[in-house]
Amino acid sequence: LFDSPDRIAMGALADRVNRAKNGDIVTFAANQHINPTNVCVLRTTCTFCGYARLPKEDGAYRYSLEQVLAEAAAAANGVTREFHIVGGLDMQAGLAYYTAMFRALKVNFPHVHIKALTAVEIAHIARIERMSWTDVLVALRDAGLDTMPGGGAETFSAAVREQIAAKKLGGADYVGVHRAAHALGIRSNCTLLYGHVETVADRVEHLQVLRDLQDETGGFLAFIPLAYHPDDNALGERLGRRGTSTGGVDDLKMVAVGRLFLDNFRHVKSHWIMVSPALSQVALNFGVDDLEGTVVREKVYHAVGATTPQGLTIDAILVLIRGAGKIPAERDSFYNVLRIFPRAAPVAA
Repeated sequence: LFDSPDRIAMGALADRVNRAKNGDIVTFAANQHINPTNVCVLRTTCTFCGYARLPKEDGAYRYSLEQVLAEAAAAANGVTREFHIVGGLDMQAGLAYYTAMFRALKVNFPHVHIKALTAVEIAHIARIERMSWTDVLVALRDAGLDTMPGGGAETFSAAVREQIAAKKLGGADYVGVHRAAHALGIRSNCTLLYGHVETVADRVEHLQVLRDLQDETGGFLAFIPLAYHPDDNALGERLGRRGTSTGGVDDLKMVAVGRLFLDNFRHVKSHWIMVSPALSQVALNFGVDDLEGTVVREKVYHAVGATTPQGLTIDAILVLIRGAGKIPAERDSFYNVLRIFPRAAPVAA
């Protein structure tokens, strides 16, 4: 499939598989990203990242609880249904930092689901607290964690990780954290970072690992391909790249292959922040059934050159979905449909 020159046929196959699973429905979430700290111990070794800072480096920050609640205040309107919370591997942001944060968010915004902390962050907290992954997950769940995002997977190949994130959590441990979460009833997403130094064989190996764990646990909610951005990071400088690293053809091929190969996943998401709203709209006919969400204010990918908006309104998302000939629907964080919008925009009187 990756080697096929017939992109249109591949897209048609992926669209047919998606329609069998989801019909013409394309979902989105009314969500808000919160990035509480960019301080990270992997600042100098995670070469594809432009977001992280050392503790005393210019631009370094760590939110206080009051600052987190202030940023979350946009959810007071009742529209926001999910907080998506990820950040750096900060030695001063341990278990107490996040349990206090989640409890406060639940008290102040009880209607909002908390999707938080990648497997890398969970393992980091476990390491600094000298706890098991499971014990950390239990404590976070008891404090209000509902589900986990899928970031931090990058590409599982050990050779690739040595080049792009030498000291980051390995692929087997990423899988281990998600396996532990699934055993506790904590559902999660999963990702693949593509378009850097990996080969097609590396991508297939990565997808196979995700497919195998899904067969084992059934705990993944969605697969999300993440396009690498080369601006403002050491890897991009070494590779001599600027601007978009993947290109629309590769982006569409990636989501289509994901849909066709990951036959035990119901949902494949296009992350419009990384590939642009326009490309994500085309992807809705290449096997994608979810457009992420409103986001509100995203920092991580914009730190490495993303030129997309930091958030989209619900109306803007409706325009994208309708323009692709699909039916828009708002979902919750478990991909249950909350409301379906008309296929066409209402005509003004």
